[in-house]
Amino acid sequence: MFINTKPLHPTFGVIIEDLDLNQVSKNFLYKEIRELFENYSAILFKNQKISNDAHISFAKLFGELENREAMANNSDVEFELSLVTNQKKDKSVYDEFDIKTLDLKANMLWHTDSTFLPIPALANIITAKIIPSSGGETELASTRVALKKLPKDLYHYIKDKKIWHNLSHSRKQINEQLAEETYINRWPSQKWDAILKNPMTGEKSIYIASHSYQIEGMSELNSQKIITEVINFCTQDEFVYSHSWSLGDVLIWDERSILHRGRPWPYEQPRTMASICVSVGENDGFKI
Repeated sequence: MFINTKPLHPTFGVIIEDLDLNQVSKNFLYKEIRELFENYSAILFKNQKISNDAHISFAKLFGELENREAMANNSDVEFELSLVTNQKKDKSVYDEFDIKTLDLKANMLWHTDSTFLPIPALANIITAKIIPSSGGETELASTRVALKKLPKDLYHYIKDKKIWHNLSHSRKQINEQLAEETYINRWPSQKWDAILKNPMTGEKSIYIASHSYQIEGMSELNSQKIITEVINFCTQDEFVYSHSWSLGDVLIWDERSILHRGRPWPYEQPRTMASICVSVGENDGFKI
């Protein structure tokens, strides 16, 4: 079946407006959606009415759902849909400088989800539940597009190299106490190829994040300089799409080729997103 699309950004991503995700299954439209995902790195589905169960069912088509509690405990722990929110159970909001809000602010660093996990993420599938009156955008930057224009001196530093990643490293940039929280520092460092090749398309992209702290063969100090320069290059305006959320939007991006970040909003107002990461599988281009 042919799916109508419009460009999300001049160089990556597509928008789909006339497709109901509730109807998608392994044998109906998933193949076409997966091809768009692999070729364009990001898809925005508009005008969706998707329940939590439907959100989970759609995510499962892409692979195993990321379950950090099961990973951390190396045991069976039932998957729970993750809410990215500043709202408490009683519907009030956390103070701007509460540790919970600081953790959300860490998501405003340019990052790639789950690079610090023993099994990284293939995709994030996210939808808005509560939208503030202003701000709270999600921005995407294509490292596939940026790699083609990366200066040769920077490319030299990451070509055929691996990069170490640690969640505490990114959280420390926001707050020292946050970096010491048990749910943050429980993850040992991981290293992954700095440049990934998509096994379906052959396209290459830079795999980097705010969690990145050292390039193999370099000191941590020199690594940080190069990592910062690479991220700054990849997140120039020409490579970035900024998404202002509307209820009914479902956004999915390829973690192997997209950096992303959240943007500030009035912190006295609630902002809630439902996010599901899907872990990479054996055919997704990683050596686990």
